[in-house]
Amino acid sequence: MATTHRFLALAEAKFGPMTSKTANACIRYTPERVVAVLDSTQAGRTAQEVLGFGGAIPVVATFADGMTHGANALLLGTAPQGGQLPPSWRAIVLQALDQGLDVWSGLHYFLGDDAEFVAHARASGAAIHDLRRPPDDLDVATGRVREVDSTVILTVGTDCNIGKMTTQLQLRAALEARGQRTAFAATGQTGILLEGRGIAVDSVVADFIAGAAERLTLEAAQDAELVLVEGQGSLAHPGYSGVTYGLIHGSLPHAFVLCGQPSRTHITNNPWVPMPSLTQTIRLHELAMEPLRPAPVIAIALNTFDLTEDEARRAIQAATEETGLPATDVVRFDPSPVVDAIEKFHRARMGELTAAR
Repeated sequence: MATTHRFLALAEAKFGPMTSKTANACIRYTPERVVAVLDSTQAGRTAQEVLGFGGAIPVVATFADGMTHGANALLLGTAPQGGQLPPSWRAIVLQALDQGLDVWSGLHYFLGDDAEFVAHARASGAAIHDLRRPPDDLDVATGRVREVDSTVILTVGTDCNIGKMTTQLQLRAALEARGQRTAFAATGQTGILLEGRGIAVDSVVADFIAGAAERLTLEAAQDAELVLVEGQGSLAHPGYSGVTYGLIHGSLPHAFVLCGQPSRTHITNNPWVPMPSLTQTIRLHELAMEPLRPAPVIAIALNTFDLTEDEARRAIQAATEETGLPATDVVRFDPSPVVDAIEKFHRARMGELTAAR
């Protein structure tokens, strides 16, 4: 993503902590690239007021209002279930293309396959970027990650949309600050937007999900001691467990970091599925890896954004007491407990490799 892009983030009626994942991550990690958010239901507020971060980035009511802030690109800032383009957004996308704005989308619906959008983009010279479009040369996984010396850490979750990407980005920053050569493997549209590369594995044909994860992990391991693979889905989610299995079996992690949100009681959009406990979820993932190679859960990263500070600290303590593992909220508090666990695991593994040689 070019540093010259100044995004108007489209999140009409959806701008919020849990409903505009793509816009939120761009605001958190590259705020200099977001000039405004389009959501008429919250116009007049700021990103800080809506999300708790983002400073004075304004929320505007119309596309024209957004253009007054110097936007030169449109970012579709949500990833709704099913990934389809909301019908009311078509006119806004057309306005943007007609005015020469590049359009970035993380939807499953590829704007670049829409004849009307393509024609308008061609007429104005604008570009359409479908972040979820996978490469066409993927193959099945063959276990080649076993050959790399880098330590591979995969984030997994008790549920979807729980902070697996954010956790890895926070951990990468903390590990790099300690001098660790660390790479982030982006496996979803938002991670790709931020990283500038990756494969959205939830858009890959099922047989090749593990192959995509394998490719990303091998690429990331070329110049890194630690590879942090962005997790997707959840083994307990009736709709999205397949992508989680593909990531596990393709990236062959040496260890997991488990993400959870203490306030959730049921799996997203499935009230008939109670939220599994942390210990249940740990067992699920360690058993899923057992036939391939041992991979323990080594730390817990909680998402406590909707709790008071006292509630959050009690939830973190409870997670440690339940699992016996270090836990924290890596965004809200010091990420050191999880970072320390990763470094300790990595040192032990490097010692074993050295001894074996």
